[in-house]
Parts: sequence; C-alpha cells; structure tokens
Amino acid sequence: MMPSLFISHGSPTVLIEEDSAGRAFLSGLAEDLPRPKAILVISAHWETRSLTVTGAEEHKTIHDFYGFPEALFQMHYPARGSSELTTRLQGLLDAHIDPVRGLDHGAWSPLKLIYPNADIPVVQLGLQSGESPAYLYQLGEQLKELRNEGVLIIGSGAVTHNLGEIRWNSTQPDDWAQAYEDWFVEKLESGDKDALLNAHAEAPHFTRAHPRDEHWLPLYVAMGAGDTATLLHRGFEHGNLSMAAVRFD
Repeated sequence: MMPSLFISHGSPTVLIEEDSAGRAFLSGLAEDLPRPKAILVISAHWETRSLTVTGAEEHKTIHDFYGFPEALFQMHYPARGSSELTTRLQGLLDAHIDPVRGLDHGAWSPLKLIYPNADIPVVQLGLQSGESPAYLYQLGEQLKELRNEGVLIIGSGAVTHNLGEIRWNSTQPDDWAQAYEDWFVEKLESGDKDALLNAHAEAPHFTRAHPRDEHWLPLYVAMGAGDTATLLHRGFEHGNLSMAAVRFD
C-alpha cells in the first residue's frame, strides 16, 4: 500500500543548490518508497474554486516563478498524465477536468528530484484554498482508497512560507520559524490531529509563518489520506523556509 506524503518543496533553487539538505532528502526519497503506479499531487501553486483535476496526456512544465537563474527556466519535466487516474478522480470526487493544465513548480520541481526520469504518470488536483481544514482533511479521506491502487498522494507546500522574510543563503533559522516547526513536529509526533487542524489559532506565529495559508493547506489532504504520521525530514533553508516532510501510512 502506498503512503501519502506532505513535502515542503522549498525554493525552485533547491534544484540547483548542491549543498542543500532539502535537495539531498528529496533526491533520496524514492529509495524508501514502493514504486507508484501513478502520482497525485495537490500543490500550493494551483488554487481552484471547485474540485478540478488535470486531464492532459502529456504535461507542459509551467515555470510559475520569476527572478531566478536562467537554468531553472530551461528545466522541464515531461511526465505523462493518466487518463485512468483522471477518470477515477472525476468519478470519486465529481471533479471537473482541465484538459490543458500542466504541472506547476510545486509539482514538477520536487518530482524532478524524487523521480528524475519522469517515467511515472502524474495527475494534479487543484487546491481548494477557500475551504476549511476540516473540508480538506475529509477530501483526503475520500482519496485514501487510491493508495490501495498504487497511487502516491503528495501534498506539496511548506511548513513555513513567508517570502517577504526569506534571507537568501542564511543557514541560521529565525526564532519564529524554528518555534513554528518545533510546534508542528511535536503535534505531529504526539498524534494531536485536532491541534494541527486548528493550527490557524493554536500554532505560534501562524500568520508570520503563513501570510497566506496556501502552502500549509496541502498538509490536510495528505493527513486525511493517511493515518500514522512519520516525520521524514526537517530543517531550514534561506533563514526561515522549512523543508519538513511527513509520511502518512
């Protein structure tokens, strides 16, 4: 049975920063996973009002960022879609199909490190960022059965994400970011699901860690799709950008 994952995908520069601990973690992650039949990604970078899934047979690579080195704009991730998984999701969720949407960098940049050969079909499910944590958790519960069908479910976002306070190349984490990640790890490892679902009110420095919460919300879909949580990685890059990742079995 496949797990579900929540991964902090970091800055796009993780693809070219050879001394990045987050890059090293993502590059070795596939070694500890069963090989999936297909991958379903819920990314912070595709927000939709209604349930929508990708339906393209071959995905274009969306470079939805700016101001980064040219090498990143030359990268592509030519993964196939999966009409089988798209149809399955349409029936399971009564979802709309977007026939032309490609893979945003919340999907393709971590996948390029985890599965660099782009030889596993990928489908994206839009993030309904206007919905509540409870709704997103229940959505994950609806997806749980896909794990028995060989589908790897990935929520791709960030445990902390405040672009206005990033300190490029700083190796010393900010106190507020460290406090937030510490809280996250403690609640995760103690199995305090209720606290995590109420993070907007309970987590220290929530609004500083997430001026907008779209990078936090994919966690709830991954949580709902799994059960027992295992912390896979933690730590910071660029001062306060957490690279924490969790596996749910």
